[in-house]
Amino acid sequence: MAKESMKAREVKRAKLVAKYAEKRAELKKAGDWIGLQQLPLNSNPIRLHNRCKLTGRPKGYMRTFGISRINFREMASKGLIPGVKKASW
Repeated sequence: MAKESMKAREVKRAKLVAKYAEKRAELKKAGDWIGLQQLPLNSNPIRLHNRCKLTGRPKGYMRTFGISRINFREMASKGLIPGVKKASW
Protein backbone atom coordinates (compact mmCIF):
# COMPACT_ATOMS: atom_id res chain seq x y z
CA MET A 1 0.00 0.00 0.00
CA ALA A 2 1.18 3.47 -0.85
CA LYS A 3 1.35 6.12 1.80
CA GLU A 4 -1.83 8.15 2.14
CA SER A 5 0.17 11.32 1.59
CA MET A 6 1.27 10.08 -1.85
CA LYS A 7 -2.30 9.28 -2.84
CA ALA A 8 -3.45 12.68 -1.60
CA ARG A 9 -0.67 14.42 -3.53
CA GLU A 10 -1.82 12.79 -6.77
CA VAL A 11 -5.44 13.82 -6.13
CA LYS A 12 -4.30 17.38 -5.48
CA ARG A 13 -2.30 17.41 -8.72
CA ALA A 14 -5.29 16.10 -10.68
CA LYS A 15 -7.48 18.89 -9.31
CA LEU A 16 -4.88 21.53 -10.24
CA VAL A 17 -4.56 20.14 -13.76
CA ALA A 18 -8.34 20.29 -14.21
CA LYS A 19 -8.52 23.80 -12.75
CA TYR A 20 -5.86 25.29 -15.03
CA ALA A 21 -6.46 23.22 -18.19
CA GLU A 22 -8.43 25.90 -20.03
CA LYS A 23 -6.08 28.73 -19.04
CA ARG A 24 -3.04 26.64 -19.97
CA ALA A 25 -4.52 25.89 -23.41
CA GLU A 26 -5.20 29.59 -24.04
CA LEU A 27 -1.68 30.59 -23.03
CA LYS A 28 -0.16 27.89 -25.23
CA LYS A 29 -2.28 28.95 -28.20
CA ALA A 30 -1.21 32.59 -27.74
CA GLY A 31 2.44 31.56 -27.32
CA ASP A 32 2.69 33.28 -23.95
CA TRP A 33 5.48 31.19 -22.44
CA ILE A 34 6.09 33.62 -19.58
CA GLY A 35 2.43 33.33 -18.59
CA LEU A 36 2.75 29.55 -18.63
CA GLN A 37 5.77 29.72 -16.34
CA GLN A 38 3.76 31.66 -13.78
CA LEU A 39 1.19 28.88 -13.42
CA PRO A 40 1.74 26.36 -10.60
CA LEU A 41 4.15 23.56 -11.51
CA ASN A 42 1.66 20.88 -10.55
CA SER A 43 -0.91 22.25 -12.99
CA ASN A 44 1.08 20.64 -15.80
CA PRO A 45 -0.54 17.34 -16.87
CA ILE A 46 2.92 15.80 -17.37
CA ARG A 47 3.36 15.73 -13.61
CA LEU A 48 0.41 13.34 -13.12
CA HIS A 49 1.27 9.72 -12.46
CA ASN A 50 -1.18 6.82 -12.76
CA ARG A 51 -1.75 4.92 -9.53
CA CYS A 52 -3.73 1.82 -8.67
CA LYS A 53 -7.23 2.73 -7.46
CA LEU A 54 -7.12 0.07 -4.75
CA THR A 55 -3.61 0.21 -3.32
CA GLY A 56 -2.02 3.35 -4.76
CA ARG A 57 0.83 1.38 -6.32
CA PRO A 58 2.56 3.56 -8.96
CA LYS A 59 4.22 0.81 -10.99
CA GLY A 60 2.64 -1.97 -13.02
CA TYR A 61 -0.50 0.07 -13.68
CA MET A 62 -3.00 -1.28 -16.23
CA ARG A 63 -4.88 1.61 -17.83
CA THR A 64 -7.85 -0.34 -19.11
CA PHE A 65 -8.74 -1.49 -15.59
CA GLY A 66 -7.23 1.28 -13.44
CA ILE A 67 -5.48 -1.16 -11.12
CA SER A 68 -2.00 -2.62 -10.70
CA ARG A 69 -0.94 -5.90 -12.28
CA ILE A 70 -0.90 -7.61 -8.89
CA ASN A 71 -4.49 -6.69 -8.03
CA PHE A 72 -5.54 -7.50 -11.59
CA ARG A 73 -4.14 -11.00 -11.32
CA GLU A 74 -5.81 -11.66 -7.96
CA MET A 75 -9.17 -10.32 -9.11
CA ALA A 76 -9.04 -12.18 -12.43
CA SER A 77 -8.24 -15.46 -10.64
CA LYS A 78 -11.23 -14.97 -8.35
CA GLY A 79 -13.46 -14.10 -11.32
CA LEU A 80 -14.17 -10.55 -10.16
CA ILE A 81 -13.36 -8.94 -13.52
CA PRO A 82 -16.03 -9.66 -16.13
CA GLY A 83 -14.78 -11.09 -19.42
CA VAL A 84 -11.33 -11.99 -18.09
CA LYS A 85 -10.16 -15.46 -17.25
CA LYS A 86 -6.80 -17.09 -16.74
CA ALA A 87 -5.36 -18.71 -19.83
CA SER A 88 -4.68 -22.44 -19.71
CA TRP A 89 -3.71 -24.83 -22.48
